[in-house]
Amino acid sequence: MKNYNKINNLTGWIAFAIAAFTYLSTIEPTGSFWDCGEFIASAYKLQVGHPPGASLFLLLGRIFTMFAGGDVKLVPVMVNIMSALSSAVTILFLFWSITHLARKLVSLPDDQLTVGHYLMIMGSGFVGAAAYTWSDSFWFSAVEGEVYAMSSMFTAIVFWAMLKWEHHANERHADRWLILIAYLMGLSIGVHLLNLLTIPALAYVYYFKRYKVTTAGIVKTAIMGVAILGIVQYGVIQGFVKIGAYFDLLFVNSFGLPIWSGFLFFVALIVTGIVFGLKYTVKKNKPIWNTAMLCFAFIILGYSSYAQVVIRSLANPPMDENNPEHAFALLIPSSNN
Repeated sequence: MKNYNKINNLTGWIAFAIAAFTYLSTIEPTGSFWDCGEFIASAYKLQVGHPPGASLFLLLGRIFTMFAGGDVKLVPVMVNIMSALSSAVTILFLFWSITHLARKLVSLPDDQLTVGHYLMIMGSGFVGAAAYTWSDSFWFSAVEGEVYAMSSMFTAIVFWAMLKWEHHANERHADRWLILIAYLMGLSIGVHLLNLLTIPALAYVYYFKRYKVTTAGIVKTAIMGVAILGIVQYGVIQGFVKIGAYFDLLFVNSFGLPIWSGFLFFVALIVTGIVFGLKYTVKKNKPIWNTAMLCFAFIILGYSSYAQVVIRSLANPPMDENNPEHAFALLIPSSNN
C-alpha cells in the first residue's frame, strides 16, 4: 500500500507541475476584457463587486496582490497566477480521482500489482489529467482573473474527498470526510455555485456504499440528491439571508434597535439550535442526524465568508456595487446599480 501511494502521489504531483508550468507560462499579462478587470480591482482594494460578491475569491485574491510589491502593473498578474495555481490543483485532484476509480477495476492487493497494472492505473490518470489540462475552455479560465478556475478547484477537491470517504467508509470516523466536504461547499459559495452540482453525484456515491442497490433506491437517491441541492441553494444560501433580513426588519422597525441587530439575533438562534441539536443527537445516539447537523454547521461556517461583502460595503470603498449595507440589499439587487 505504501509503495502504491508513493507512486500515485508522485505521479499526481508531476501532473500538477506540468499543468502549473503550462498555465504560468501562458497567463494573461493584464486583465482580460470582461469581468476580470472588475474582479482584479475588487480583490486589490477589497471592494464590493457585482452581486453576489465572490467573497472568498476576493479575500484570497487580496493575499496574492500583496506579492505585487506596490507595483500596480503586477496586480493583475498576481491574480492571474492565483487562477493558474488553482487550475493546477484541479488537475492534481482530478488525477487522484481517476486513479482511485481505475484502481478499483484492478481487484488485486497492492503487493500483487505488476508493472503493467501500474502503467494502466497511472497512465489512465495521467492521460485524463493531461486531456483536461490542455482542453480549450479550461485552459482559458486558468490564465485569467476569474472565479471559474478556483471554483473548479473546489469541485475537484470535493469529489476526491467523497472518493476518500468511500474508500474508508467502513472505518471509524470515516464520516469526517463528509464534514470536510460540507465545509468546502460552504467555502465554495464564496467563489461560485458550480460546486453544488456535485451534490447529486455525491448522493449516489453514499447510496452505493451504504445501501443495497435497488431500482426504487436509485430513484429515491436521485430525489434526495436534488432535494439536498435545493435545500442548500434555496434554504441555506438564500433562505438564511432572507429570514435574517426579516428578523432585522422586526428589530429595527418594531423594537427601534440598530441595523443588523435582528440578523445577529437570528445567527445566535442558529448557533444555539446547532449546539442543542448536536447534544441531542449524541444523547439519543443518532449518528446520521448528528453528521447531518455537523455538515449543516460547517456549510454555514464556510458561507460566513460573505461577511466580507457587508464589512467592506460599510467602509464605502470606491466600487460598492449594490451597496449591501443591510440584509435586504445583500439579498435583493438594487434597481439603482
